[in-house]
Amino acid sequence: MEYLPTALEGPVIIKPKVFGDSRGFFMETFSLRDFAANVGPVQFVQDNESYSARRGVLRGMHFQKGDAAQAKLVRVSRGRVLDVAVDIRPDSPTFGRWVKVEISAQEKNMFFIPRGFAHGFLTLEDDTLFEYKCDNYYSPADEGSFRWDDPQVGIDWGVSPSEVILSDKDRIAPAFSSLRG
Repeated sequence: MEYLPTALEGPVIIKPKVFGDSRGFFMETFSLRDFAANVGPVQFVQDNESYSARRGVLRGMHFQKGDAAQAKLVRVSRGRVLDVAVDIRPDSPTFGRWVKVEISAQEKNMFFIPRGFAHGFLTLEDDTLFEYKCDNYYSPADEGSFRWDDPQVGIDWGVSPSEVILSDKDRIAPAFSSLRG
């Protein structure tokens, strides 16, 4: 696998080696030994899957607080997404900055988002299947979010707000400034 750093310290783009022939392909999607040597130690404890029927579904910006914080390794097994990580570490020099990457079933690339980052994604195709590993269990009491279109963060999603399909919860998410309390 190839591990590519991003403009922010922590998030990493991962490109697996894909072995294809007339039958299809094979690829390794995770190796603890390889990951630890290139990114750092991690122990994933939960796998999640999200299906979006339509292009334009936006899920984010989500995070877990305190001891419930989660690192995620995300991939797309069908379709294509724009994936975004925002630094929410209070003492970080890059607090509030974001990095984005397009990940797709065709490219087979993955994206690692460490603890201390909010996460969100926008589906770029209908019928998209998004999968991710977490290094901590989901805790509803420690869930946090902020608006996907918060002007203080200024994420460039590449779409107009009228094209975005949100959950009720994401529609009423607080402003990014609420993180500083």
